[in-house]
Formats: sequence, structure tokens, C-alpha cells
Amino acid sequence: MTGIPLSILDLSPVSAGSTPQQAIRNTLDLARHAETWGYRRFWLAEHHFVQVASSATITLIGLVAAATETIRVGSAAVQLGHHTSAAVVEAFGTIDALHPGRLDLGLGRSGHRGAQLRSEGAPPPAPQRPTEVRDGVVIPPPFTPGQLGDPTRLLAGQQALQLPGAAPIEYTRQVGEIRALLNGSYVTPDGVALHAVPGEHADIELWLFGSSGGESAKLAGELGLPFAANYHVSPGTILETVAAYRDSFRPSARLPKPYLVVSADVVVAEDEQTARRLAASYGHWVYSIRSGAGAAAYQDPATAGPLTEAQRQLVDDRLVTQFVGAPAQVAARLTALQELTGADEIVITSVTFGHEDRLNSHRLLAREWGLTGADTGSVVTTGAA
Repeated sequence: MTGIPLSILDLSPVSAGSTPQQAIRNTLDLARHAETWGYRRFWLAEHHFVQVASSATITLIGLVAAATETIRVGSAAVQLGHHTSAAVVEAFGTIDALHPGRLDLGLGRSGHRGAQLRSEGAPPPAPQRPTEVRDGVVIPPPFTPGQLGDPTRLLAGQQALQLPGAAPIEYTRQVGEIRALLNGSYVTPDGVALHAVPGEHADIELWLFGSSGGESAKLAGELGLPFAANYHVSPGTILETVAAYRDSFRPSARLPKPYLVVSADVVVAEDEQTARRLAASYGHWVYSIRSGAGAAAYQDPATAGPLTEAQRQLVDDRLVTQFVGAPAQVAARLTALQELTGADEIVITSVTFGHEDRLNSHRLLAREWGLTGADTGSVVTTGAA
């Protein structure tokens, strides 16, 4: 296809009737296959108190790194509001000590949002613009925090992740602390130099992740860092996000020009009908997140009932921007997304009820994309597992 790298974002989803333990085993299995098939990176997401097993993301990164040999492994992204800078750098430094040169430290603002919701209340929904199609890419109206359901569970979870009385520090400051700890220049506000052991001078690539044209995109550009834009989370803001990063970019010692990764949700099968059947319960999963309950166990599409009209409206932007179909269909849509955004790399996430179906989705796409190693081995037979 386009010749640009393809990577994977995994959440270790727990399927209905299965267990978190099995979800972690499935993640390790997918990572080993991804390495064989030629994917560039294997990213792991951080979510807490929901039915995904990647909550201890950095621990899982260490397990994936140990189970593979060459594929890069990273966080997509560490929620900085839940971690101190030193804890993040020392943890990544520990993994890098045994797997040097393979880690991508992705940072995100997610852990900072709870405090804003708690103190100010969720902002009201913005006026809705119609869904557009730009050069073959669907751009729906932006989803706003004001559209979320009951935030009680979200706020309770964020409170549980912090020590009593603790509060996250300002995001830009914390990114600066992490950079200083990595390069050995960290000094406390009282003027004391501290050195992360391990962590200092570790061979780790620093990334920022974002879903809007706000602080993360602009900061990544200003610091000359690579940036990952989340089309799969916030498809309605992708163009503003990409523009903010590019417009603010300043060349750095690491990057002479912007390096942009764009994400997409995909389900691939041998034919479109099968792919749509496998993706039929995706809307239920997204609804569980946006309703305020948190990501539920992923339902079997064979037994999941239809969404109500109100439920469908809450998740429609994610449904119309999920890439579902045969390999050539999905690859063509990913190519359109790459061309519209100018992405240097595409990262895909593929969630299905059956692990074998998820393996098959990644395997078929890798082969269609022309990744090295994608033609080795047999295609996994579609079927829930």
C-alpha cells in the first residue's frame, strides 16, 4: 500500500465470559504475532477499574518486551495525572536495562481531566456541525465531555488512583520533569540535583498523545517530539489536532521535521459480511464507556441485542469511523486517512469478542499492507475463542 509503517494499539480487552488473566495472555500472543508479521510498534493503553487488563501498563510493557525480541513496545499513553515523574522514568529505565532501545514512552493528559470536571463541571456540548467526508475520510461532529453520561464512577476511579490530598501537577511541567530526569538535568525547586537510577540516559523515545488541537499537540510540536493523534478516540477533531501539531513544530536535535502517527479502529475479515458480523457489538462497548459505567466486558456479537436509538446517537461518531471490511477495503480507507493527515505511521486497534478473530484481523491487514513477514504462517480460522 503506502509503504508507511503500521503499528498496533492494544487494550487487553476482556471478553464476556473470559478473565483478565486470559486477556493478558492474549496480549502477549498478539505481540508475538505482530512482531512476526512486521508491525513497527506495539502500544499498550492505560485504563483503570474497567474490563480491560492493561491497567498496570508499564508492568505489561515489561512482560511484552520480555516475550518478544525486536518489536518496539510503548505506552499509549501513561496518564500522567496518576503517576509521579520519577516513578515513570525509573519504571521505564528498569525495563530498558534489559531490553535497551525498544521502548516508546508515550505521555497523555487523561489523568488531569478529573480535577477539572470536579471543580468546574463538564462543559456544555458544542454546537454540532454535520458529518463531512474529506477525501474519503469521515469527519463526524466532535464529541464533547458534556455528552458523557454520569461521571461519578470516573471521578471515583481517579480519586482512588491518588493518595489522599494529592493532586496532579500541571501537565507541561510534568513533561519537562520527565525530560529532565531522562537527560540527567533534573533539579528540584529547592535546587537539589536528583538522578533516576535506572532511567537517566536510558535509550527511550519520548512521545506525546492527544485527541484535540490543545495542549498536548502544541507542546509536542514546540518540543520537537513525535506525536500520536487519536482519530479512533476523537475522529471529529483529527484535522485540528494534526494542524496544531504541525503549526507549532520546531525542529529539535531528535526530529528535523514533524513525525505524526494517526490511530484507527479496524476489524478485518476475509469478506465484508464476516467483518461486519464480528464488529456488531463494538457500539455496545463504546456505549458502556461513554455512558459513565466504564468499558464493559466485550460482548459476543451473536448474542448482543441491538442498540436503542439514544444509545446509537451517543456512539455514532465511533461507529461511522470504524474501518470494517475485507483487507482491501480497510487498507484503502487507512490509505485515505494517511493521505488526508500526512501521517508518517498508522497505528490500529482491533477489538473483537474472539481472540482468534482479532489475530486474524491484524494478520490479514498486515498481508494486505505488504508488511515483511505477513505472508508467513497460515491465516487463523475465524471463530470466537
